[in-house]
Amino acid sequence: MLKLDPKMSKSEIDQFLQGKGDYVQIDHLSRFIKEQIPMDTKKFVFLKLAVLYEKANMNQDAAKMYNNAADLSIVFAEKIKNYLKEAELYTKAGSFDRVENAMKKAMAQGNSKDKEMIQSSVKMFFEQQAQLNETDSKRNQATRYYEKLLEMKISDQERRIIKEKLLELYKQLGRVREYSNLEKMYK
Repeated sequence: MLKLDPKMSKSEIDQFLQGKGDYVQIDHLSRFIKEQIPMDTKKFVFLKLAVLYEKANMNQDAAKMYNNAADLSIVFAEKIKNYLKEAELYTKAGSFDRVENAMKKAMAQGNSKDKEMIQSSVKMFFEQQAQLNETDSKRNQATRYYEKLLEMKISDQERRIIKEKLLELYKQLGRVREYSNLEKMYK
């Protein structure tokens, strides 16, 4: 068998892909997704592609695949999970507008408890990415994430901690204007 067939089951697709490299799998699945295949198989392929793209550090492409899978999902919890994964990957890619879009789509699917969970998850994604950038000495990138965190609904204590981190980063980067503006804003 040289290519994937629309009549194949999920296990047959897995078996076909077994032993092939990630990029070869991406190639096969990308061509296969363009064919007329059942919706549940299409969602399965989108999720497979998402995992492969994420593994290859192609976060924007992986995020698109999670979005496509969410659009095909029927269960609200599954939609929320996939939209949240999309938001996480766009966070890693630094695409803040797309993070917000994914977050809005997830929130539209949930109740008030879900919405709180979604917001705290996105906040956590930003914090993790900011800390990772700080660890990698990517101070300028870290400031972008901390600035975004200040725009979110956060507690006064969290705001104070983020402000202190931002002030230190501004100082290290020599960004005097931002340093003084932030200091004035939160006195």
